[in-house]
Amino acid sequence: MLISFYEEFPDENNLSKLKLIKFPTKLYIASKSVEEFNQIKSKIKSPYVKEIIYWPTLTKEEGYWLSPFSNRKAILRTISELKDSTIPVMWDSELPFRHPLLFFKEFPNFFRNKRLIKNFLEFYPKVYISESFSPSYLHEKLLRFLGISFKYSPNIYTIKMTYSSMHDFGKYLIEQQIIKGKNNYKNNFMLAFGVLTQGILGNEPAISTKLLERDLNLAKKHNLSEVVIFRLGGLSKKYLKILSQ
Repeated sequence: MLISFYEEFPDENNLSKLKLIKFPTKLYIASKSVEEFNQIKSKIKSPYVKEIIYWPTLTKEEGYWLSPFSNRKAILRTISELKDSTIPVMWDSELPFRHPLLFFKEFPNFFRNKRLIKNFLEFYPKVYISESFSPSYLHEKLLRFLGISFKYSPNIYTIKMTYSSMHDFGKYLIEQQIIKGKNNYKNNFMLAFGVLTQGILGNEPAISTKLLERDLNLAKKHNLSEVVIFRLGGLSKKYLKILSQ
């Protein structure tokens, strides 16, 4: 099972944690533009990094994450800069809770933004979509309606955010999510675990080694091909010991 990493703040200090990794991995690098991403990518020299994926983020006022409620101009900008590109992309599909006024401002654009995003994701060569954990059928239907969850497509890899330090869904629901995910998305299904350290919210609690080990064992039990850890900057010897098993 491949163990990959998100890095939301790819500065020198966080990327220096790559020195600890002695196994094949992938990186999902948050950047404001393709140009910024390429600059960061050029500085990553680890022989263990097999793929580097562009994770586009918006400003807080634009929504930061990408959804039909994000600022329309920002969505268009993000999609436009990827026109004719083959860079692998990670679409962070979350609602703009950091700037809730967007729910009102972008409501008139909701359906056309939803259609715009859907068309882009269906036809882009290779895209990873980071989605919310969906513990029930009704919750999954709601995510689909809101335009932040998507059906299977051969070019799309679905990553369900399963951050047990923030909300522990428990062994049963995580296993049900894996079984449902593998049925719906075949080998294009992944889970994201963590968190090892805080992200943009600034208040995310770090996962215990016990919970991280449990989550990884569930992924191995069900033969997931890849999991993603949030995030590289929180990697330490205690976490590395579990990830290297």
